[in-house]
Amino acid sequence: MSSFIGRHPVWSLVIVILLAILLFLVFALWPPELEQLLGRKRIFLSALLNGITLGALYFLVASGFTLIFGLMRNVNLAHGSLYLFGGYFGFEIAHATGSWILALVLTFIVVALIGIVLQYTIFRWMEGQDLRQTLVTIALSLILADLMLWRWGGDFYQVPMPTWLGGPVEVPLVTAMRASGELIYLSYPLVRLVILLGAIAIGILMWLALNRTKIGILIRAGVDDRDMLSATGVRVQVIFLVVFAFGAGLAGFTGVVGGTFQSLQQGEDIKILLASLVVVIVGGMGSIPGAALGAILIGLADQFGTVYMPTYAVVLTFVIMVIVLALRPQGLLRGR
Repeated sequence: MSSFIGRHPVWSLVIVILLAILLFLVFALWPPELEQLLGRKRIFLSALLNGITLGALYFLVASGFTLIFGLMRNVNLAHGSLYLFGGYFGFEIAHATGSWILALVLTFIVVALIGIVLQYTIFRWMEGQDLRQTLVTIALSLILADLMLWRWGGDFYQVPMPTWLGGPVEVPLVTAMRASGELIYLSYPLVRLVILLGAIAIGILMWLALNRTKIGILIRAGVDDRDMLSATGVRVQVIFLVVFAFGAGLAGFTGVVGGTFQSLQQGEDIKILLASLVVVIVGGMGSIPGAALGAILIGLADQFGTVYMPTYAVVLTFVIMVIVLALRPQGLLRGR
């Protein structure tokens, strides 16, 4: 932190000022003038939490994408299709068994097995051939989209959540004060808060696995110098097969999560794929913390744009990407 401040004093000052403004907007009671400018504080806080929890969803799916694309250099543009298939499959399991947890587990396993098939039958024969990988996975995503449309149609689906996740809870954020002096706190859906905590836990575990375990060292070594690692007797293809399976399984897992507090529909695969690409570009390829930061920025831009600039909400995401590419093309937190 001190080295960053020493190298970038101006940016450090800007970050401190922005954090101070954000803390004031979140925790202070708004004067009437501010409410006239930004609307009711409840709307602002809801947009803020919605952006963070949507960022958590983007992080879960983009972290699997950054493992496959950023670390292994496999251009898998069928990643969004794996997300949507996982959501549909989890919907079927949850309806058949009544267990949301079982739907999460089985979906992860099934989509991970699909990832193994993709890596073994397609990607291992096209290593380093980015254009061919791109064309093949685009074709694969179109085929999967048509198959899912044939099976589930164009209707909206929502994965049934367990009863203990239903309903709102009161969070310690003051939205207003009554004439009697009583503080009014924000009520927020419990399911979104649980998903946010789950995304944080998964992100920490992934970072520890990549940076503090032997398998993480082998993965990074295989990316840097595959031939040298193979010469030591390590089966690089098996390691990459496991990584690809985990990334694909995480996409299916996230499909169930996204289908729980959002809806599943045709076209959601393209939306998630674009979001994953933008998150990886903004955060930095191969970086788990970068994926988290990029996902939060994109989630906040999406929600605040929807609330305050609905006409230009879609544009904000790509404005952030263009700014990052112009100022720091390697991403905000580029992985090693």
